[in-house]
Amino acid sequence: MKKYKILVACGAGIATSTIVCDRLEQLLKNNNIHSEIIQCKISEVATRQNEADLIVSTTILPTEYKIPAFNAVAYISGFGAEALDQKILNHLKA
Repeated sequence: MKKYKILVACGAGIATSTIVCDRLEQLLKNNNIHSEIIQCKISEVATRQNEADLIVSTTILPTEYKIPAFNAVAYISGFGAEALDQKILNHLKA
């Protein structure tokens, strides 16, 4: 079974990305998806994208990347979180 590497980024790589990491860990565990979640600053995403399969960010990404990216504001606000869960799961199961 494939192990996905997911970059979770926020401005400082500490606060909001921790919330997103916790949510993703539970989501992926509940759906039997093996993953490694890498928490980082948004400024590190460009140099780390080659080691990952997916980006989940709590802030607007400054550029486009070679891998798919999802905005995780729904996990912070609570509005649309289930829809974001489904988008991420659909991508990983595709």
